[in-house]
Amino acid sequence: MGKERAKDMTEYPTLHIGFAAPGANTDILRPCLGPGRGHPFSRLARYVDLFHLTSTLHRPLKPEIASLYANQVESNPHFLFTAALGHRFTYDRDLSPDSVNRWKPGLLALHRARRLAALTLHFPWSFRFNAENRDFLIRLRRAFHEFPLAAEFRHQSWHSEEAISTLIDYHVSIINLDQPAYFRATPPSALLTSGAAVVLLHGRSSPEVFNSFNRDAQPTPYRYSTAELEDWMPRIRRLAANACRTLVIFDNLHASHAMANALQSCEMLGARRLLAPAGLIASYPCELASFRANRPVQPMLIPAYMPDSAVA
Repeated sequence: MGKERAKDMTEYPTLHIGFAAPGANTDILRPCLGPGRGHPFSRLARYVDLFHLTSTLHRPLKPEIASLYANQVESNPHFLFTAALGHRFTYDRDLSPDSVNRWKPGLLALHRARRLAALTLHFPWSFRFNAENRDFLIRLRRAFHEFPLAAEFRHQSWHSEEAISTLIDYHVSIINLDQPAYFRATPPSALLTSGAAVVLLHGRSSPEVFNSFNRDAQPTPYRYSTAELEDWMPRIRRLAANACRTLVIFDNLHASHAMANALQSCEMLGARRLLAPAGLIASYPCELASFRANRPVQPMLIPAYMPDSAVA
């Protein structure tokens, strides 16, 4: 295992690239990974170094499930999870002791296993930087003081000098977003406000969803082109060269698109060996042309999508 890991090390040894999947975290991974034995996370850990848990937006993570997740990725010591904090805290502003204490045990189990890289806070576009919201963020920071926190702000006011200073003072990582363009949206950035740098790529469809207060609204699934990914590489390299740890998460609402984009980014940054599930290579033959498969690839007679470019 040591020799195999040595081949994966690059000039960015603390860079972790992965993705999120909507719905039940483990069930949604099976189409990405194809047929095979074992828990989906134990198989996923062969290919990427990060997975973002989104089920925690709606319900607490049970400690026994957190321990199971940690045990399943033991084969990859570099593998980490990020987890989204529940909307009841960031949308409903519920900081009651009962709610906080219900959400903590499972997250603490993952944190104590040294597998939780960040607890992410996802605020709506209406959460703009002002005195009231600044004070709420500080109270939320104190309520979850045990965890490394990273905050997603969709309103550009959080890129002001005073807002950035607040995040630095309270050790909250700002999440550098890629999202659709809309009125006063947070622009692409490479900001570092804590030891961990975080990049979250949502895709560029359905801008009306991102400036809505509807927590259940979902954008149309999106697949990043190679050119769009290359545009982000200088920002990620800048962050990785300065942060203690850099986390890159694809959350473009289609598990296969997100995993393929994550693997493409790994290749561009030289962060992983070029290994991918055979079914994923068959679905994305152009994007994953340099990858070797875990089993023979069955080529598709009719591609399920149009590649980035075509030759007449």
